[in-house]
Amino acid sequence: MPKSEHLSDFELYVMLAVASLGDEAYGVTIATHIGDRTGRDVSMGAIYATLGRLADRGYVSFSLSDPEPIRGGRSRKLVSLTPAGRRSLRHTTDALTRMLDGVALGSLGGTRR
Repeated sequence: MPKSEHLSDFELYVMLAVASLGDEAYGVTIATHIGDRTGRDVSMGAIYATLGRLADRGYVSFSLSDPEPIRGGRSRKLVSLTPAGRRSLRHTTDALTRMLDGVALGSLGGTRR
């Protein structure tokens, strides 16, 4: 088990996207999901580098999909959370929720979507 289960903000975004996308989680869908939800431009390099770090920590695993049903169709490298990844995600989101408890989000400025 890693020394710390805490995730960086981008690691958190990636893991939340994987959790949300389920069986459809792979590089492009993860980047699109994060971009749509955060308004942040996300490079594929950042996604794959982060997935590599998360895999090294034992938080995600990979499998190959069946090839796309077209001539020359390629397989996709699908991503899923491991049990350790689910625990880390829960740990981080619980801590974030506790930190947000009592913060008047309106006092931070802007609008909440």
